[in-house]
Amino acid sequence: MPLAPLEFALQRLVTSVGRRKPGLFARLGRQGDKVFLVDPTDLPFAFLMLPRRDGPRIEARRRDNSDGWDARIAGTLAALLGLVHGTADGDALFFSRDIVIEGDMEAVLALRNAIDDTELDLVAEMAAMFGGKGERVERIARRLVPMASRLSGLTLTRWDRS
Repeated sequence: MPLAPLEFALQRLVTSVGRRKPGLFARLGRQGDKVFLVDPTDLPFAFLMLPRRDGPRIEARRRDNSDGWDARIAGTLAALLGLVHGTADGDALFFSRDIVIEGDMEAVLALRNAIDDTELDLVAEMAAMFGGKGERVERIARRLVPMASRLSGLTLTRWDRS
């Protein structure tokens, strides 16, 4: 599977989040210069994230080409999405070994706190990428999310707005 389309979509999402929620990347301070490897262990690729305040970037990488990071956060996609949406307790996931953290712990803690404070909802963020049509896209997505969450076992939104 080629990673370029996935990387393109994710980069658009990260750029949109950076514009809509600049506090997320600003809050990282000097930790924003770190390179994070987000490694969903049940997928054949990982993501190298560079959360720069003035131009956050994300790169999709094959697992065998995913070096050059300061901090690595690994776990199943379900666990990682649960962290982003605040539906999973990061400490509990860490101590139960559902997620593994390597490298710069201070950077990981700063990233976790920034994400928690921002209260990211990836459905809303993806809908915002569509500009004026985003509201309609979000309404449709919100109807589909509960079924998709049940089928996939993934936490696909921060909260259910139904």
